[in-house]
Amino acid sequence: MNIRKRWTSAPIGAGLAVALLGGCGALTEEDAAEPGDSIVVGMSDDVLAADPASGYDPGSWLLFNNVFQSLLSFPRGGSTPQPEAAKSCAFENGGRTYRCTLRDGLTFSNGNSLTSEDVKYSFERAIRIDDPAGPAPLLSTIAKITTPDARSVVFQLKVPDATFPSKIASGAGSIVDHSEYPADSLRKDGKAVGSGPYKLKSLDKSKAVFSVNSGYRGTARVKNSGITLDFFRGDQKKLASALQKGDIDVAYRGLTAGDISHLEDSTAAADKGINVVEGTSAEVQHLVFNMKDPVVGRLPVRKAIAYLVNRDALVSEVYHSTAAPLYSIVPAGITAHNTAFFDKYGASPQRAKAEQALRSAGITSKVKLTLWSTPSRYGPATDDELRAIAKQLNASGLVDADVKSLPFDQYEKRIAAGELGVYVKGWVPDYPDPDNFTQPFFGKDNVLQNGYVNDDITGRIVPDAAAQTDRGATEKVFDELQNDVAEDLPILPLWQGKQYAVAYDNISGLEWTLDASTVFRFWEISKY
Repeated sequence: MNIRKRWTSAPIGAGLAVALLGGCGALTEEDAAEPGDSIVVGMSDDVLAADPASGYDPGSWLLFNNVFQSLLSFPRGGSTPQPEAAKSCAFENGGRTYRCTLRDGLTFSNGNSLTSEDVKYSFERAIRIDDPAGPAPLLSTIAKITTPDARSVVFQLKVPDATFPSKIASGAGSIVDHSEYPADSLRKDGKAVGSGPYKLKSLDKSKAVFSVNSGYRGTARVKNSGITLDFFRGDQKKLASALQKGDIDVAYRGLTAGDISHLEDSTAAADKGINVVEGTSAEVQHLVFNMKDPVVGRLPVRKAIAYLVNRDALVSEVYHSTAAPLYSIVPAGITAHNTAFFDKYGASPQRAKAEQALRSAGITSKVKLTLWSTPSRYGPATDDELRAIAKQLNASGLVDADVKSLPFDQYEKRIAAGELGVYVKGWVPDYPDPDNFTQPFFGKDNVLQNGYVNDDITGRIVPDAAAQTDRGATEKVFDELQNDVAEDLPILPLWQGKQYAVAYDNISGLEWTLDASTVFRFWEISKY
């Protein structure tokens, strides 16, 4: 299985219904904002692709979620997909068939009709192109797509896949105009033609400009007359300065934890009308252990580390409480989350238990470790984070740890070669389901690349969970999986991020753009 690595950059429910039904709506004058209410949003991410068959980074999916429609979408604050371009969708044939009926009157921003042919074409195109930076692995359970008529599309699945609605509600399900996108190659002109609430007017290295798509028909109700994204290309200081000077209305993705903490406590910022908006997030970061490493390949060493790491101190001192301690591989707010690592290893350092784990294995000298970081990918705080962990470990007198960092490309190559013993990995979910925090991490070609093998997880637990259409009913099996991982310790969960946007007090609606779905909904933001 070839799984793309949708790793994060710098940090910042209910059961799935078998049938999904939604009403038909169109953008009306009273739903749209008054002309002139355009908003400038600054972020440090780039938009690496405008073609949904390629982009798999947070910036590109931000574009996809606003310019393109999917058959389904995640409602604000929710994790159960609802109809979007579809009027209804339902499983059939024991979960091996998924049938959707499109809304009436769907059109692309160029005026062309959107039909089931376009839906079929979009999915088959992404699978066929199979771009290394694309979403094709999320569509790997599709066996065949048929279109009985212009408004009906039927997916035949290779295996029962209850997460399929969530997968196609993500950027991976973006629908393109078959007459605008080549079947076997990527569109490379930087333009985009979709049927979503916005049209992409222009895209270059400095900014992307979006206007409202007046022909959009779906669930979104647009509250502004356009969005401009200013790209700060990793320059966090410049982003913070632009906000302070009023060059942008909103800062999203890229302010440091220190910036956010300072702005929350700043009287000067408050006097300027600058507010910090906090939302939920399912973004996580783990310490990963190479199971074949001569040092951390030994379970007693991994247990000692688990007993010694103090997450509370880590998120407080390094991230200024802009993250929360994480005690399982499934984060809080996601169905089936438990606290397996808290239950087994506690929240505070337990030196005596760490020493007992080492001594029981005949380890009497200090354990020498190198913790590997890649700040070019995860931000400069990553080095500070690992230095803090090394300090915690060394304070026990049981470990002699140091920290080294590498550029991201070298980091990934050395992990793939099995050369790094302990390293950090962050993860942004594709969709808010426990499957997306488990299935990509285990089995052949998993994203951790740490040599962990658990046949019960890959052969029984994950397939059984994927077949369960009532996602609430998966709690027991995912609870078992989380407990198994806490016992085997191939990874050590560290923290779960919080999402932040910082804006002037004439901006509203940001609270509806910051949730575990990771969908930044342009249409919810208004300026008055």
